[in-house]
Amino acid sequence: MSTSSPEHPQAAPPQPQPPRGGHPQRWLILGVLCLAVLTVVLDNTVLNVAIPSLTRELGASTSDIQWMINAYSLVQSGLLLTAGSAADRYGRKKMLAIGLALFGTGSLVAGLADSTGQLIAARAGMGVGGSLLMTTVLAVAIQIFTPEEQPRAIGIWAAVNSLGFAAGPLLGGFMLDHFWWGAIFLINIPVAALALVAVVVLVPESKNPQGDRPDLLGAVLSTIGMASLVYAIISGPEHGWLSGRVLATAAVAVTVLAAFAYWESRIPYPMIDMHFFRNRRFTGAVSGGVLITFGMGGSLFLLTQHMQFVLGYEPLEAGLRIAPMALMIVALNFSGVAAKCAARLGTPLAIGLGMAVMAAGLASIAVVDSGGYGGTFLGLVLIGTGAAVASPAMSHAIMSAIPPEKAGVGGGINGTVAEFGTGLGVAVLGALLNSRFAALIPVAATSLPAALAAAGSAEERQRVTDAFSSGLQTSLLVGSLAVLLGGLVAGALLRRAERAEKA
Repeated sequence: MSTSSPEHPQAAPPQPQPPRGGHPQRWLILGVLCLAVLTVVLDNTVLNVAIPSLTRELGASTSDIQWMINAYSLVQSGLLLTAGSAADRYGRKKMLAIGLALFGTGSLVAGLADSTGQLIAARAGMGVGGSLLMTTVLAVAIQIFTPEEQPRAIGIWAAVNSLGFAAGPLLGGFMLDHFWWGAIFLINIPVAALALVAVVVLVPESKNPQGDRPDLLGAVLSTIGMASLVYAIISGPEHGWLSGRVLATAAVAVTVLAAFAYWESRIPYPMIDMHFFRNRRFTGAVSGGVLITFGMGGSLFLLTQHMQFVLGYEPLEAGLRIAPMALMIVALNFSGVAAKCAARLGTPLAIGLGMAVMAAGLASIAVVDSGGYGGTFLGLVLIGTGAAVASPAMSHAIMSAIPPEKAGVGGGINGTVAEFGTGLGVAVLGALLNSRFAALIPVAATSLPAALAAAGSAEERQRVTDAFSSGLQTSLLVGSLAVLLGGLVAGALLRRAERAEKA
């Protein structure tokens, strides 16, 4: 480990910077980056619709299916901080190309897998590539755009994320109607290959001049800590929050992440500078980012069940009915309307107002026309409108609070915030729904499908669905309150940070 002090860093050659007006091909490069992001985000949701096919053709058990889904998200979330640091140290273009190559290779192995073990291993490899892509894309975008253009560029990036999330089940359903299950992975290969060629030809290289000082122990600790934390959140609803497995994994996560924070505060060239957390702009943006994804991730998890089990929609129909949220985000960000609103309002007010609109959307789903789709449609439009304004402003606030040479770490933090908030939303709102549901249905069944199967008459089935709807209403109202309070806290912290900077 280097013994150089932060006050006297070793001399390094200056890094080439884009022209003052931004890179001349920046919008074309952004299109290439968004293409790479789209493949990664699609793969987060596309596998869900293939579960029946995998169960039939590979003889996959329930635990196999869980690991096929979780191997990707666990590896990706665990490596986000490490991937961001590697991009800063060794070159963002280089790590972006490696990420695309790994993701494409993993997709090929997954598409041709003939056993559950091969598919799980391939999904883990895709998670490694996905972590590199998710961190470097945002870092490269920050490097090639001017400060004035960055909010719109980040808005387009956020819109592509939302589009991929909503389109995953739709694309998966279409592919499975016409091809075998492996096609949902093989379709990634030409996209990854095209993006790889474009990255090599178009994307400029950039990295931190202090890139020769790897923090290997920090990388190991952050990977173990984040993977353990996400696994505990994922396992909680299934195994019970007080089960030995969940408590042990959570204890490992807390211990290792505490060790990571201590280590990062002691070394001269850390992956994450702990002084970031003393920055009100940074802490305000991070806290708001967690609560945005908390509300969106948790509510969508519950809504998909409500639409299928209570309203009786097929998976493809449910996906189509959730699409208005993503379409609002895409329309407002691609048109530049969201960026203009955020610029006119200022970051603190844009985040506070956007999250208030999201909170109103969650409350609308809970209390307006709860027996049909009208209230849900209104709520999804409001959630999409609020997220289109608040989410890119939040990401820009996080990235602007971090020095440009640490842009990869900033991308890793942004991705970690999203993963953590989504997992926490699913866990907390799901637990609230389950406790309310269990209190209203005094039967041995522990889930809605089991309770419906045990119901002996139409009246009993109606009581079961009414109980689930009541639990959903409670959970969404709690989520709405959390998002509203998050907007107030984030807006206040960011406002204080702006005043302090002016002073």
